Amino acid sequence: MTTFADTYKDHIATLQSRTLEALQREGLDGLVIHAGQPKRLFLDDNDYPFKVNPHFKAWVPVVDNPNCWLVVNGRDKPKLIFYRPVDFWHKVPPEPNDFWTEEFDIVLLKQADAVEKHLPYDKKNYAYVGEYIEVAQALGFNIVNPDRALNYLHFQRAYKTDYEMACMRRANELAVKGHQAARNAFMAGESEFAIKQAYNSAARHGDNDLPYNSIVALNEHASVLHYMHCDLDAPTDSRSFLIDAGASFHGYAADITRTYSRSDARFEDLIRRVDHITVTLANALKPGVAYTDIHLLAHDGIAQVLHDVGIINMQPQDAVDAGITAPFFPHGIGHFLGLQVHDVGGLVADDRGTPKPAPEAHPFLRCTRLVEARQVFTIEPGLYFIDSLLADLKSSENSKYINWDVVDQYRPFGGIRIEDNIIVHRDKNENMTRDLGLN
Repeated sequence: MTTFADTYKDHIATLQSRTLEALQREGLDGLVIHAGQPKRLFLDDNDYPFKVNPHFKAWVPVVDNPNCWLVVNGRDKPKLIFYRPVDFWHKVPPEPNDFWTEEFDIVLLKQADAVEKHLPYDKKNYAYVGEYIEVAQALGFNIVNPDRALNYLHFQRAYKTDYEMACMRRANELAVKGHQAARNAFMAGESEFAIKQAYNSAARHGDNDLPYNSIVALNEHASVLHYMHCDLDAPTDSRSFLIDAGASFHGYAADITRTYSRSDARFEDLIRRVDHITVTLANALKPGVAYTDIHLLAHDGIAQVLHDVGIINMQPQDAVDAGITAPFFPHGIGHFLGLQVHDVGGLVADDRGTPKPAPEAHPFLRCTRLVEARQVFTIEPGLYFIDSLLADLKSSENSKYINWDVVDQYRPFGGIRIEDNIIVHRDKNENMTRDLGLN
């Protein structure tokens, strides 16, 4: 059985190679990567939950310890400055001693403001990578987040190492356990809050550990694409349930969505139809295919469903051409997945950062790259009944093509989204979500 240690060494070698190329493009000697630091709430003495710099956690699976630093140059053994204060107010992390530590020269830092003695003395040709510009300036860095270097690293991040894929499989395992528990709680008639608690418990995540805020939406709430509220009381009639929730492992994310019906056969049929679109599009991911084409295929599929269930009274292709699918499916088909839920590098044409924006007719698409092996995507078609978008449609010339009585029958269910996480290999696709039995 392959362990994380078996693949991690090769992962670091890949990062070293990428870093060396990025430095040569920028004419730099090295990067100093800041994990980040606590952010104080306004007029308070407490901090926001800490979120680590993704460039930092690409190297080390340390996601909960601020004030750490990395010094890398693509050649020498990376140096990890690991913050370990003397502190009786907070939990002090143990000294690093895990599968990954032998790949680094590790020094312990007791005081966050004493880091300078561990950084390169001559910083003229070193670049700071992080969000705390004032800290970089105070430490004497003149080069901050250099474009050419970061454009290259962001583009290359799309190609996952074996270690990264193993981490994402584990993240999917945790998320699937949470989804199964959430479905059971919904079927038992629980509230949104109780369902969310069931998810977190099964996935073994606190809210601050999740890669994004979970969407736990009953009934009409499923029509709000980023519904972040959780009602404490269960509705009298739990008709439908949409959950968009993920998990993290060593800093890598899973991002899964499912929709359920408790008893309505008609809505269950609509869910099955959207689910079929998800599977079809996931299978369509092939090296050399434009991700934009996958998005356009999604609109074809949604148009066919709208036609087949009687929501529209026109031919599917005509509905796509008229833009009638957009109010029912207003977001993109998915995105890159990895160190970030919406991972970087999706809207560029090359490793120099040449912009490749989403098509004008589909502005919310988060990836326009060609599909290639070792890339990881979400596929997440949706079909929603959003009052504001439907009102615009009803006031347009296209209103005559809509059977509004059928639309009104579906409004109380809010909407549907089905999302899987897929690794593209050269000769096959690996649907991490479905392989774990979440159908």
